[in-house]
Amino acid sequence: MIPISKPLINKKEIEAVTAVLKTGYIVQGTKTIELENKFVKLTGAKYSVAVNSGTAALHTALYSIGISKGDEVITTPFTFIATVNSILMVGARPVFVDIDEKSFNLDPNKIESAITRKTRAILVVNLYGQPANYDAINKIAQQNKLLVVEDAAQSVNAEYKNIKSGNLADTACFSFYATKNIMCGEGGMITTNNGEYFGIATKFRNHGQDENVKYEYHHLGYNYRLMDLQAAIALIQLKRLFIISRKRQQIAQKYNLAFRNIKGLIIPYKAEDTTHVYHQYTLRITKEFKLTRDELKKYLESKGIQSNIYYPKPLYYFNHLKQFKSDVCDITERISKEVLSIPIHPLLNNKEINYVINSITSI
Repeated sequence: MIPISKPLINKKEIEAVTAVLKTGYIVQGTKTIELENKFVKLTGAKYSVAVNSGTAALHTALYSIGISKGDEVITTPFTFIATVNSILMVGARPVFVDIDEKSFNLDPNKIESAITRKTRAILVVNLYGQPANYDAINKIAQQNKLLVVEDAAQSVNAEYKNIKSGNLADTACFSFYATKNIMCGEGGMITTNNGEYFGIATKFRNHGQDENVKYEYHHLGYNYRLMDLQAAIALIQLKRLFIISRKRQQIAQKYNLAFRNIKGLIIPYKAEDTTHVYHQYTLRITKEFKLTRDELKKYLESKGIQSNIYYPKPLYYFNHLKQFKSDVCDITERISKEVLSIPIHPLLNNKEINYVINSITSI
């Protein structure tokens, strides 16, 4: 089976973990600080805070900017559940706005009509590895005195108008989950240019404790610390980031050339002003194709090719989110029935890539 994702791990990661184990200091320490410093350099943001998951990053970021009970946060219904769960975790109310049909990211043209006197922030997801339209979204936020949070879980090393993901909003959140472009099993990172948000986030990840004065608690906090064991892995992965990004882009280009003229298959859209890092390569399968989306998925499985649906239905259909459904998001409803992601990880060899291409084009 050709897997849809596979972590890139070799002896360097193993040696890095072994080295940390030998020091006897495996929790948040020098490797975590080094990783934070590297992310500052990568993104161009002033501050970074490492945490133990992408979800922890979202929760911490929302808390740090002051989102709390009674507030509303505008976001997309076409994303992984962690995006919206993090809003609930701070006691706020998610407000769903439909996506752009091409990019699958939040549609700026539909945001303003969702703003109320309770709206405090816009939580934007860079879906599949491509940043959203931040000029338009930030302009709306500034005009309405709102904050913007960048869910960059899938977009490490991506760019919007030559600005790195992680530096496109008031604060940003990355994930280092095992399937991400760079990973450490579980882990996350927050970046921001705001010193106040940074200070709150560093305390929130450590039980509300001042990290320079032990047992001095300033506010509510959680155990969201990243271990040096994880940071050591992430640092090795980070050294390969540009190679990983380029490999994914090269595979995407091969797929684009092979699939672009097939009726009923719509290849991923890439805006001219963005750099897409292809966390997923996601096709749209329309009625003009010879198989339905689900039939194609089953067919690929029979050929030994794993594929997946990211995401099979809008989030407001799940029980704990049904109460937040207001207007139906027509584009999301349709896209969720058409999308199918195929393997694009950097461990794919040319034989496997060609096999995936031939399996689809032969239909």
